[in-house]
Amino acid sequence: MYDWAEFRHFRYLLMILEKKGLRAAADELHTTQPNLTVQARQFQENAEVRLFRRTSGNHIRVTDTGVAFAVIAKHLLEARDEAIDAIRSISRGEITAIRCGCSSLVDPNLFRALCSLHQELLPSAPVQPTHGDVPQFAEEICTGQVDVALITLPLKHPDLHIEVIRRERLVVCCRMDSPLAARSALHVSDLQDHLRVFYSPHRHPDAHKRLIEMLGSAGVEVREYSRASHPSEMQALVREGFGVALVREGTVLEGQLTTRPIMGVDWTLDTALIYHKQRHPKTVPVLARKFKRQFGEGLLKMSQNALSNASLTAPSHKSRQPQPEDEKPVQLRLLN
Repeated sequence: MYDWAEFRHFRYLLMILEKKGLRAAADELHTTQPNLTVQARQFQENAEVRLFRRTSGNHIRVTDTGVAFAVIAKHLLEARDEAIDAIRSISRGEITAIRCGCSSLVDPNLFRALCSLHQELLPSAPVQPTHGDVPQFAEEICTGQVDVALITLPLKHPDLHIEVIRRERLVVCCRMDSPLAARSALHVSDLQDHLRVFYSPHRHPDAHKRLIEMLGSAGVEVREYSRASHPSEMQALVREGFGVALVREGTVLEGQLTTRPIMGVDWTLDTALIYHKQRHPKTVPVLARKFKRQFGEGLLKMSQNALSNASLTAPSHKSRQPQPEDEKPVQLRLLN
């Protein structure tokens, strides 16, 4: 359909937009200004777009379309380089296996999809899955023990590439016979003295700290609570009557349990893919792009049928009526 478009067009036009001039771009690309002018005109005419307008003094004014083009062109050229790096690495036999990690709060279906995608990409390299905690994977990726991992945020590390994949709403998990379950939705104040089941703070200290801060800003004081080291243990504690818990929307529930949304807030969990910025199998960036494209819909719109989890975010916590689905809430990211 667009066979007339070549990588050189994107590289040439990106340089023109970045340098804001054809002469400066031609010098940087080691070509002539007339050649660059011809290439830019051909692309814009074929695509029926205007990326820039000439001004006095050999300068240009970038259009709104040009601003968007620059972002897209960068991603396209990065994807080209990553694809070539991956193919060369595979040809040289450098990738014999891929070690994939998954932290406890990540949707297991999402992790299985990640492993399957790499098997599809390179069937000859077996996938070696491993489960653990977020701080553990951050360290093991830096030391080369793990290649890539799906984790729940927050996480900050200067040596890691952190790609957010999914964002899903937090809901209240309670027993079906609980008075809270009789309501279609809960107020934040309903959590006081009922929210007494938490994921162990030792497993993901940063997330627990931010969750407590988030609840405190909404007026919920956390006192004594039970700790669980796995999502299934959290459900067991709720089922046995020790209190309610916050879980991601879409979590598969065991018997006797149900979930209810919280009015007036959009608290979420974020799932991210992490790998080392420099030392990683060359197939990992290609895998990350494909994985995010296929499973990252939750970043565009909060899904009521969410598949996995992520970092905690929160907007205004004042009580208000539930918003229509087409009204976009204003969010304050807390755990990024």
